[in-house]
Amino acid sequence: MTIAVYGSRRQQDNKLALAKFFEILHTKGVEIIVHRKLYDTMEQMLPSSVDTVSRVVDNADFQADMAVSFGGDGTFLRTAMWVGEKGIPILGVNTGHLGYLTTARIEDLDSIVDDIFHGQYIMESRSLIQVVSPMLAAWPYALNEVVINKYDTASMVTVDTSVGGRPLAAYRGDGLIVATPTGSTAYNLSVGGPVIQPSAPVWVLSPIAAHSLSMRPLVVSDTEELTLSVSSRATGFRLTLDGRTGTLPEGASITLRKAPFDVKIIYRHGFQFPHALRTKLYWGVDGL
Repeated sequence: MTIAVYGSRRQQDNKLALAKFFEILHTKGVEIIVHRKLYDTMEQMLPSSVDTVSRVVDNADFQADMAVSFGGDGTFLRTAMWVGEKGIPILGVNTGHLGYLTTARIEDLDSIVDDIFHGQYIMESRSLIQVVSPMLAAWPYALNEVVINKYDTASMVTVDTSVGGRPLAAYRGDGLIVATPTGSTAYNLSVGGPVIQPSAPVWVLSPIAAHSLSMRPLVVSDTEELTLSVSSRATGFRLTLDGRTGTLPEGASITLRKAPFDVKIIYRHGFQFPHALRTKLYWGVDGL
């Protein structure tokens, strides 16, 4: 078995747990691949911890049976980009705060390894959004959301939106979020958008600080192609894919379509989305 490991640089409090994780995998005969960033961090903090690492990679071509992400949901999104189109399932180990993607706890690493080797886990496929634009050179996929924001604090943007080639609306305000079901609990939730069951084949369009009260969040099929044309008094606007931000010129258009591959997410046995919502949003607590 080969396991690829990705993690944020903020591992000071978790260095002993990570070192133990590497050691357990090594004793079980696992080939351990570690991203260069995490390897360098662990080598500086605890040099002996990386003695069991088989291979260090950046974004080079590699294959593994599973990837493990140490961090929060943001780290998980970067792990998904690292894995790319390889189809490697990802297990998120939460070392941060609120996590919908990283649901395993770092305190449970011993039992997590047992679960892995006994096949005691759940695997779900999650869809991504592909952004099509000649001005987008980076990895053009988003697992959570695609966001259009105004460029500065003064001028709002107008996002003329078409669904399947048919005009829908001109969203005027601070911007527009197009979220996947996976991303419905992220930025979309904070602007009043609906929470979507992860397996639902839909996207959510949620305006940010809309100029008109009639502009409400909208759920559309993810089989439709969206075209977004952005105009503003500013010279450009911000385009963000899962936290990766760039600037496009005013008047530019982008097309969104469902990506031709999915991200496979591993959850520990017994994980249930309704329970996760109930716990993380405190829906089961009296008085909240």
